[in-house]
Amino acid sequence: MIADDLGSWAAELRFDDLSEHAIHTVRQRLVDSLGCGLGAFDAEPSRAARRLARALPPGPSTVLGTRHGATADVATFVNGTMVRHLDFNDGYLGLEPGHPSDNIPACLAVAEAEGKSGRDLVTAIALAYEVQVRLQDAANLHRRGWDHVNYVLVAAGLAAGKLMGLDARQLTQAVNIALNGHIAMRQVRAGELSWWKGSSAPNAARNGVFSAWLAREGFTGPAPIFEGEMGFMRQVSDSFVLEPLEFPRTSGSPYAVSRTLTKLLPTNGEMQTAVWAALALREKIADLGEIDRIVVDTTHIGWTILGKAPEKWRPTTRETADHSLPYTVARVLVDGELTASSYDPDKLTDPAVGALMARVEVREDPVLTAMLPALIPNRVTISLTSGDELVREVHDAPGGHRTPMTDEQFEKKFVALVEPLTTAARCRRMLDEIWNVDLAPTVTTLTNALVLLPRPEREIP
Repeated sequence: MIADDLGSWAAELRFDDLSEHAIHTVRQRLVDSLGCGLGAFDAEPSRAARRLARALPPGPSTVLGTRHGATADVATFVNGTMVRHLDFNDGYLGLEPGHPSDNIPACLAVAEAEGKSGRDLVTAIALAYEVQVRLQDAANLHRRGWDHVNYVLVAAGLAAGKLMGLDARQLTQAVNIALNGHIAMRQVRAGELSWWKGSSAPNAARNGVFSAWLAREGFTGPAPIFEGEMGFMRQVSDSFVLEPLEFPRTSGSPYAVSRTLTKLLPTNGEMQTAVWAALALREKIADLGEIDRIVVDTTHIGWTILGKAPEKWRPTTRETADHSLPYTVARVLVDGELTASSYDPDKLTDPAVGALMARVEVREDPVLTAMLPALIPNRVTISLTSGDELVREVHDAPGGHRTPMTDEQFEKKFVALVEPLTTAARCRRMLDEIWNVDLAPTVTTLTNALVLLPRPEREIP
């Protein structure tokens, strides 16, 4: 049974089984994810989540950017909400899209609560990525109306349980409990998007942590949870195969964390190539008033998630706008750049962007769809009033399979997000601690370094 196989593999995995490439990729993902989380520190969902944490009893896990402690499950939710808010963290596209870095806040919170080392943290993160990526490769969920974060339930539950020292049987029970009790619907990503778009995965990770706690105390869950008469395959995913022998078991094995994709632009992953295409075409247009029509040819998943709903042409929330091809393409044509502030409330009502959005058409091109998931292509065609037509097709964005981000690019992204909130020296210390995380005797060294020491003119909310 799949849950048993996952529990057995997770129980056996050790830090020494990881390749140096996998370990370094985990370091990169920590730089990337923690930078995204700290960069969203002042966002309203982040503030609301921190208010909740302060209203609850304190605990051993640090709330990102602060000295406040919360229970591991609460810290998982708060920190995960921060990491996801900007839609700038990594992603992966298999049969199902998703963000494996959604597991990092759970791993960090539990590792701190359990007094674990940096090596333990790295192992748990690599484990979580392996499970989620392979599940995303195995079965599609969104076409059946379910959210991809259901795979976070499994990955976070196993990673948390690993950090808690659960044995194979207990790890299996954590999966059984998590999947049966916490299935998330896809409505979170349909129509006008709410704050919950960025908190659905953190909530799944929180439930994974709680399920591991229950399993540690001896709770058992429904089985077989995947293959059963009323199980996950029949109700949610349809049938699939997850071959345990394919899971890495030695330092010479390839690890799934190395196949995940990162971003240089703060927007949906399936939209990245469309933005790069629009930016390239903008250089050829002297006056935006010359634009008569904009056509974005995209993949099936791009059309379904980013261009199908009428709300994408009149976004009123950040969450809708950063999942809108019409808005984002129009925004970069007007501004010539895309930043975290491109989705601020005043930007959503920009009349210049609204006028361009009215000229945008989004449609699926089966030829582009066929390139998935090896490539995530988009094509932008701009027709001018002169009769000229400008076309740009981009297949792979920076941070993609062909052009992975370098350490220097990760650092530059981190500094751009974090340094405005603290001091340059503090930002440098954060980076040094993350890059050396596997040398830390406890992860508290890292969480202490991640506190945002305020500039003189700014107080930590």
